[in-house]
Amino acid sequence: MAAETEKLRIDKYLWAIRIFKTRSLATEACKAGRVKLKGQNIKASYVVKVGEVYQIQKGPDRKIIEVTGLLERRVDAKTAVQFYIDQTPEEETHAFKSVFHAPVLKRDRGTGRPTKRDRREIDELQADWSDEEKFEN
Repeated sequence: MAAETEKLRIDKYLWAIRIFKTRSLATEACKAGRVKLKGQNIKASYVVKVGEVYQIQKGPDRKIIEVTGLLERRVDAKTAVQFYIDQTPEEETHAFKSVFHAPVLKRDRGTGRPTKRDRREIDELQADWSDEEKFEN
């Protein structure tokens, strides 16, 4: 664990607190502009300071974290959580998970192929579901 006066790069910090699986992924995210401080892109060599709030985008997932302590080496997940506060709004974390709760259309086993009428009904249901997603975004 690093003393608070030591310098620690943002890519190394994000790797140490287990936001990214590898340090090179953290570096690439910084280069691509997916790590921000007050709305500004930051470089991988940026020095982390306690109390700063970073916005991180990792695929469709977005996180907002506040630094509470510096961590130079990667540790287990339970320990890593003590070095930042996750300020991500709850509705944003659940929005990503709700994408996977689409209705699953199942047919009874042994009923055979759907008829033309069944197929049209299935297509209608799928079209209605995709229209709802367009309006949510």
